[in-house]
Amino acid sequence: MTTGRKTTTLFLTVLSGLLLTILGLTQRWPTWTWLVLAALLLVVPAAACHIAARRRGSVPVSFEEQWTATPVERTEHHVSRVALPSNRDDYSFVFSATVRWYLIESPGNDPVLNPAGLAVEAVLRRARAITEKREPDRASYVQHELGGVLSRMCPDPTGSLQAMAENISLTLLDQDQERLDRLADVRKDKAVWEHQRKYEQSKREYLGEDVLKDTGSAVVWWLAKNDEHVEKTVADLALLAQLTSAANDTDIPERLLDLVSQRPGEPIAADGPEDAPDAVPRERTAVDHLSALFDAMGFTEGDDRRAMLARQISDLLMKQNRHETAEDLLRHFDPPVTPTPDDGEDPYVRTATHDAPAGSPLV
Repeated sequence: MTTGRKTTTLFLTVLSGLLLTILGLTQRWPTWTWLVLAALLLVVPAAACHIAARRRGSVPVSFEEQWTATPVERTEHHVSRVALPSNRDDYSFVFSATVRWYLIESPGNDPVLNPAGLAVEAVLRRARAITEKREPDRASYVQHELGGVLSRMCPDPTGSLQAMAENISLTLLDQDQERLDRLADVRKDKAVWEHQRKYEQSKREYLGEDVLKDTGSAVVWWLAKNDEHVEKTVADLALLAQLTSAANDTDIPERLLDLVSQRPGEPIAADGPEDAPDAVPRERTAVDHLSALFDAMGFTEGDDRRAMLARQISDLLMKQNRHETAEDLLRHFDPPVTPTPDDGEDPYVRTATHDAPAGSPLV
């Protein structure tokens, strides 16, 4: 029973005795009654103290013992801004954390004089084993990785205690972070430049080894890009010849010198007398332009490729509703052939077949 409870019990006992004395005098109790009341006033407080002591258990430590007791040993320590290496020289992580530990009681262990030092050393050893293998520009990711690894209690190398860490912070120095950012920008710019260089190199190879290999290849490439403007392709023959010769560092072929010597916009001379003083140059037709194109490509008269390309170009013109031009090309480059009676074919039917426009039904 505490001192406060004892004081309260004594006060209530004295007060009860006074009340009973006043009551007994007013009621004129017999003498034996006073003896019973005196016994009760002595027995009841003693019994109450005994019952309270049994319920409370062992007696608590006195205030004097508490003042002289050994203080509770500290089990945590905060480390701040410790440099840990990364996988790059001269770039270090800055590590901060709260280290916690508990001692391992073993009969063979000597008393630990500085458990905080052992615990911090064990945690830093575990952290360094991870950071020295990581890139410095991944500090935020490595911080969470350390949070998982160091959150478990593990024994230190001496076996005296087990330690862990929490509230982990892992950063870089500001100047190191700026350097890494600049290096990242340089690497990105270099990658873009490499892609541009490879693209330009591939384009040069395509133009030099394929498109501008010779004048014929250049004409076919230009015709593919201007498939709806055959006249434009023919008009650009001189330009393509000059461009091809310049790309290959060679002379212009002799068969194309006449085209190159003409002034821009000057019509190509037509077949027939050219020296007549009063001759008026006639307007060039699609047949003339296509014939000049075939000559420039090396497709001489009688070459089957002239008729084949003429039919393909004629089909394209028919789809553009240019029927007259298409028929002129067919008449000139793919004229109808009148077979002999030995061929076993009706000459009238053969002639009608070739004279009909491309794509039109035969009668």
